[in-house]
Amino acid sequence: MTALDELAVVPFHDAASPQRARMLSRLADTELSVALAREPAGDRLELQIFPLESGPVALACDGEDRLAGFFGKPVSFAAMPGRVLAGLLQQEKAGLLVNPGFPSEMLLDAAMLHWLTDALAATPETDEARLRLTAADPATVEALAEPLAMRFADMSGLISAAALAGIEGENGPSGHILLIAGAATEHQPAIAKALAEALSFLPPQPGGVDISFSDTRPPQAALRFNLESSETPPAEKPKAPPRLR
Repeated sequence: MTALDELAVVPFHDAASPQRARMLSRLADTELSVALAREPAGDRLELQIFPLESGPVALACDGEDRLAGFFGKPVSFAAMPGRVLAGLLQQEKAGLLVNPGFPSEMLLDAAMLHWLTDALAATPETDEARLRLTAADPATVEALAEPLAMRFADMSGLISAAALAGIEGENGPSGHILLIAGAATEHQPAIAKALAEALSFLPPQPGGVDISFSDTRPPQAALRFNLESSETPPAEKPKAPPRLR
C-alpha cells in the first residue's frame, strides 16, 4: 500500500469531493514514474501518450514496479513529482492515468489537470499585524482540522507548533489565521506556500485563512494541532471544491 492507496478508502471517482481533493494534493507531492515512448535523449523526454475516448493521456504509477507490471515488461520511464508532471501535461493538453488496477487508480483529464495546476499556483497571504484573535468558527474547524493536521504531519522537524484561530469580528470570526511557531526564517516562504496549496484544495472559508509565523503563545481558545499525530476529531462533509470529473 502506498500513501495514495491509503487515502483511497473509496475509489477516487466514487469519493466525495473533499477526499478527491485530498488525494490530488497528495498526488502533487508524490514521485511518479511516467512511461516514456523511448529512452531519454539528453534532457529531452517524450511521454508515451495513449489515445483514449476521453482524450489523450499519459500513464504514471507511484512505483516503477507498478509501471512495469502494467506493461508486463520493463519500460522506459522518468521519475518526477506529480506537480511537475501535471505542468508538462498541461502544455501537451493531455490527461493522466494514475495507478491503473490499484486502489488509488484515477483518470485525470486535461481540464482536471488544469484545475490542479491552478490550485498548486496558490500563493500565501501572510498577516503579522496585531489582531484580536478568538476561537475558530466550529464549521471551519470541521472543514479544515483533519486535512491540515495531515499536512502539518508532513512538516515534522520544520515547525514546533501550529494553531488555528479566528479573527474577531462584530458577529463572530471575520476570518481565520494559521499561527506557525518554530519555523526557521529561510523555511518560512516554502512552508507558507505549502499551506496555501493545502488550503486551496479545501472548502473556502468566509474571510479567508491567513498565515502568520510567530513564536508567541496562541490564544487559549485557538485550535492547537498535535504535530506528533495527524489524528483529529472526524469532520463532517463540508461544502466541497469543484467536483473533479
